[in-house]
Amino acid sequence: MTTQSEQSLENNLIQQLVGLGYEQVDVTDDKQLVANFQVQLQRLNQVELTDHEFTQILNFINKGNIFNRAKVLRDRVPYVDADGETRTVQLLDGLNVESNIMQVTQQVRMEGRYKTRYDVTLLINGLPLVQIELKR
Repeated sequence: MTTQSEQSLENNLIQQLVGLGYEQVDVTDDKQLVANFQVQLQRLNQVELTDHEFTQILNFINKGNIFNRAKVLRDRVPYVDADGETRTVQLLDGLNVESNIMQVTQQVRMEGRYKTRYDVTLLINGLPLVQIELKR
């Protein structure tokens, strides 16, 4: 049995995903992750969000337990625009799956309670929904 390095395994997986239509992006920390999410959310919903509007959306999706957060993925997320109007955005398009933006990145580092590094992360509309840890 032959083995390959984790880096080689990681690169091969990324190339396979790119071949399937994933866009490879360079997102390596939580600040870049949030910035990419804002761009992809605007792209999916064809809207320009101010920083204040985007912060409202982040606050809405970051509350509750894991079960409630998972439910939010299927719903529309409300926010109040600069004119005081209530608007909504969708996080995932379940009706037109092909309109979702599929991205892949590698070596994302997160600092919170622990320092964590993920080998490969799949982003759907900028949301890190799948973390893959590879072993030789």
